[in-house]
Amino acid sequence: MSTSKKLPLNSILQGDCIELMNSLPEKSVDMIFADPPYNMQLSGELRRPDDSHVDAVDDHWDQFESFAVYDAFTEEWLAAAQRVLKDDGTLWVIGSYHNIFRVGAKLQDLGFWILNDVIWRKTNPMPNFRGTRFTNAHETLIWCSKDRNAKGMTFNYDALKVMNDDIQMRSDWLLPICSGGERLKVDGEKAHTTQKPEALLYRILTAATNQGDVVLDPFFGSGTTGAVARKLGRNYIGLEREEKYIKVAKERIRKVQPLSPENLEVTTSKRQEPRVPFGSVVERGLLSAGQVLFDSRKRYRARVRADGSLVASDISGSIHKVGARLQGASSCNGWTFWHFDAEGQSVSIDVLRQQVRAEMN
Repeated sequence: MSTSKKLPLNSILQGDCIELMNSLPEKSVDMIFADPPYNMQLSGELRRPDDSHVDAVDDHWDQFESFAVYDAFTEEWLAAAQRVLKDDGTLWVIGSYHNIFRVGAKLQDLGFWILNDVIWRKTNPMPNFRGTRFTNAHETLIWCSKDRNAKGMTFNYDALKVMNDDIQMRSDWLLPICSGGERLKVDGEKAHTTQKPEALLYRILTAATNQGDVVLDPFFGSGTTGAVARKLGRNYIGLEREEKYIKVAKERIRKVQPLSPENLEVTTSKRQEPRVPFGSVVERGLLSAGQVLFDSRKRYRARVRADGSLVASDISGSIHKVGARLQGASSCNGWTFWHFDAEGQSVSIDVLRQQVRAEMN
């Protein structure tokens, strides 16, 4: 039986997140998104200039006796997360200036390797009502691998680039806070004080997971991670100790309509596609031994040999080696450098590679 079949997929477990994570199989989840208590250290009520009450985060679960107590809690849940995370999995943790630097230090102490810090800049932040500080308009996410030697982590770079109008996605994200119809309420009050916007989790899951992956959220709250995971065809495991939040999250996720598999396809990197040796093109008869190849400007020519190598004067070897030698360059992508004649038209041999890949898929 595979590890995934032992997991309580697409369910919410009630209890202490550290105990629950330690009860899960080791190296069993693909990604962890953690929105831990911020330990905001609020003292007294917050009020607006008109003396109305500000609905701030003053829940009991966000209160710790000291920084030392908070640090010990952070180290314990991060160690449990590291244990349950696959070797090629990644962890995302979000926080504010109250806690994110302490969390970051513990991450590094435990051997996690920070890949990026991402700034979520809020389009509609809560103002600083007292006028004594800058408006706190952002939160910080840390994205990390299990350790510095980890390999094979999922990063759908091309999908994120397409999502950003073909511009490389930056590490500062401008997104609104959760408000309006998205904000869950119970009897007219916020169901959860720190509910995160679905757009934030949509981007994270698109970036760092694939269809069918298992996403663990140890501080599940109102279930944003579960709702987005269900929509995007990912499996989720939520850990939450508060019954009232579990009830809200279950009802929320139940209403989510998953996207169809064909609509979940994203732009993939060429590096993720099957490797095709040039010899495969020759043995399939897409190019013949003896056929002449040339560069786009027709400065260089080479002849195809039966084993898929090229020969040009006294130079022979792969499409990459011969292309580099002819140009006096240290390297060459032969697939884009070499062309062939097709009914009077110059065509890149990369077209033939894509044809072979299509057959392989």
